Amino acid sequence: MSNLKIADKEFSSRLIMGSARFPNPDTMREAVEVSGAEMVTVAIRRADLNGSARENILSYLKKDKYFLLPNTAGCYTAKEAVLTAQLAREALDTNWIKLEVIGDDETLMPDVTELLKAAEQLLMEGFTVLPYANDDPITCKKLAKMGCAAVMPLGSPIGSGMGLRNPYNFQIIREEVDVPVILDAGVGTASDAALAMELGADGVLLNSAVAQAEHPVKMAEAMRKAVEAGRLAFESGRIPKRLYAKASSPEEGRIEMSKK
Repeated sequence: MSNLKIADKEFSSRLIMGSARFPNPDTMREAVEVSGAEMVTVAIRRADLNGSARENILSYLKKDKYFLLPNTAGCYTAKEAVLTAQLAREALDTNWIKLEVIGDDETLMPDVTELLKAAEQLLMEGFTVLPYANDDPITCKKLAKMGCAAVMPLGSPIGSGMGLRNPYNFQIIREEVDVPVILDAGVGTASDAALAMELGADGVLLNSAVAQAEHPVKMAEAMRKAVEAGRLAFESGRIPKRLYAKASSPEEGRIEMSKK
């Protein structure tokens, strides 16, 4: 399986893990390790990076082992998102940011207007921007053209577990943007991740599907295998779909039965 390349970095794993909502930090650490992920997202507005109130998340995710990708989860305006990204740069010493600008608390869908505004500002400030977006080809094309290092369209609402609800839009996005396309949000189980990869996703970012599973560590292993299998299937090239059957055994050299 080929490596995932985003901007100036390469990753052998195409699975990106979130670090929130696990039963406890030890389970989170074990699940991330079993998943094989090399990139882990950290919600700057929700994580305790100083350890004053609860366990410092950075003590469980060593920077020499994982590439930490801060995100702007919990931001509702471009101004909030830009400020959070600036704080993340100071706290984690990175220009990378997973950009989230949410429209409301019910759907947790991206606010496209504010998202585009925040992306433009952060790119001007030298950030490597990976935006969480709607599964809208036009929005994703705008973000890619603007200079974002990847686009991260949702499969379905965050934490819904509904999987990839619009594979047709996802395929259009994959065909029309020239940066990595990462499925972000909505994965519920391993087959969801495998399907996205088979459709040409460059990677899958997930959190709740593992963190909220009955057995998070086992689900993390399942997700690792699903992403690997899906990518290998995509790189192998599937056979075309046919309305009618086509024999798998060759016609040449077939023994003909005499008719009497």
